[in-house]
Amino acid sequence: MPDPQSPAEVASQRALDAMFRSLDAGEHFRLEAGAGAGKTYSLIKALHYLIERHKSTFPRKNKQIACITFTNVARDEIAARTDRSPMVYCDTNHAFCWSLISGFQKQLRGLVEAMPAWQERIAEAGGGLGNRVIEYNFGHRSIREDRVSLHHDDVLPLTVSLMEHAKFRHIVTDRFPIILVDEYQDTDKDWVEAIQRLFLGNPPSPLFGFFGDHWQKIYGNGCGRLEHPQVKEIGKEANFRSVKAIVDCLNRMRPELQQFVEDPDAIGQVSVFHTNAWTGGRQTGAHWGGDLPSEVGHDTLEGVKASLTQEGWDFSPESTKVLMLTHRLLASEQGYASLPSVFRYNDSFAKKEHPYIAFFVDQLEPACDAFSANRFGAMFDALGGNTPLLRSQADKAAWHDAMSQLLAIRENGTVGEVIDHLLNRRKPRLPEAIEKRERELREFDRASGEEMPAALAEIEKLRAVRYAEIKTLRSYLDGHSPFETKHGVKGAEFENVLVVIGRGWNQYNFGEMLELAGSAAIPPGKQAAFERNRNLFYVACSRPKRRLALLFTQQLSPDAIATLERWFLPESIRAVAFS
Repeated sequence: MPDPQSPAEVASQRALDAMFRSLDAGEHFRLEAGAGAGKTYSLIKALHYLIERHKSTFPRKNKQIACITFTNVARDEIAARTDRSPMVYCDTNHAFCWSLISGFQKQLRGLVEAMPAWQERIAEAGGGLGNRVIEYNFGHRSIREDRVSLHHDDVLPLTVSLMEHAKFRHIVTDRFPIILVDEYQDTDKDWVEAIQRLFLGNPPSPLFGFFGDHWQKIYGNGCGRLEHPQVKEIGKEANFRSVKAIVDCLNRMRPELQQFVEDPDAIGQVSVFHTNAWTGGRQTGAHWGGDLPSEVGHDTLEGVKASLTQEGWDFSPESTKVLMLTHRLLASEQGYASLPSVFRYNDSFAKKEHPYIAFFVDQLEPACDAFSANRFGAMFDALGGNTPLLRSQADKAAWHDAMSQLLAIRENGTVGEVIDHLLNRRKPRLPEAIEKRERELREFDRASGEEMPAALAEIEKLRAVRYAEIKTLRSYLDGHSPFETKHGVKGAEFENVLVVIGRGWNQYNFGEMLELAGSAAIPPGKQAAFERNRNLFYVACSRPKRRLALLFTQQLSPDAIATLERWFLPESIRAVAFS
């Protein structure tokens, strides 16, 4: 007699059956799969179902199923789990869109000429693009004698512009009769809105299937919840990741999508620590107000870890992940404590939005790693793929000498010393945007009595930071760290998770989110901020399999505490004792 299905398996099959019915009926659908529900499993099931259903017709008619992913990692996983079927075109949204628009060269030239971001370069090139070839290679915007290189940010707007034309939409529909979108909630808002406006309910159209969870939207330009009268909602009410103690908390947090667990008898633990008993001074300022001083925060974190260790937690990296939703404490723990005080916004370094940080982390550091490993081709690839013409042994020696000096400066010098070396040797050459900023900084007249522009003041402070902090930041952003934050946890799972929650992000205030969660209605002006905070909180709380602990280093109001008691129950709430 077969083993009875678990509650999670029953809920999962219910969602799969509904999805298969929509595919059979040619009905657009959205599979809303909460944390731990097995969203990727459902997507793979859909692809296998479609491959089998259309194997005798699609190849003969040169048609494919498009599967649009949010990351290259997801693309590779899905391709592997579908045996790299030629019936499936699986790639990121940018790559997918470029495959659609790259053949429309004449139209692209006209659209690029009208884009504001290109006006200065086009003027320098003589006022037009002529018959240059438009290409896309993830580099900087550039116009050369025979070609134009697009920036990453150009591809989706160009696609949306071409989608306005019925002929283009017919070509897309004929080539890709079925389009499945993974992590729909994080997919570009303008692109999804164009899909809804121009394809859904406006035949002929591909059959669209959207997979994701709007409560897990944590990227700023994502579309979030997708609602359209032509799209059927399918809720996947399963959780194969977490034990019942944790899932019960998630269900109280999100009652409209109740989840069923795989093993109702599995043992787990949930603990919430708050620091309201601290009577000393707290940090001040718009982004830091109410948080513990950094030193006290560090000591409190160590005390909570010691307490949890006594209760059976194993804090080895293999067993436990510490998720830091507070950036000054994270920076201090990680070893780049100066950076939060350099930049006005943490996203400048945490999301590499500042051009200096993006260059250091994404190009210079990988290039230095490649040089150290004697992989010179990889070094030039890391720098943008433009291999310089090395005409002689002297050219090679000059590069070797310049890179050797750079490696030494990186170890002991400041950011400014690294920049000055690159400006002097030009091996490698700094990006044009950084060279321009450096000229502006040098030419600023400090004796004029005028206040230095904020952008230049940030660069001046950054130049004084020891470059070793940039190396540490890079290591953290690449995931080589016992700590993580929102950029590294989405989709991941761990045996145990300790979430440290405080201030320091200009877009996050979790105390206020908890207050609003307990109110009768969210004020319209607060809705976007509330969802941004709630979603990241939900993502963090839904990562562990067995044990979850939360530590709030910011002071919490009675209303915030009341929300925590409702979601996690009063017996799970603990006040940290301070001597």
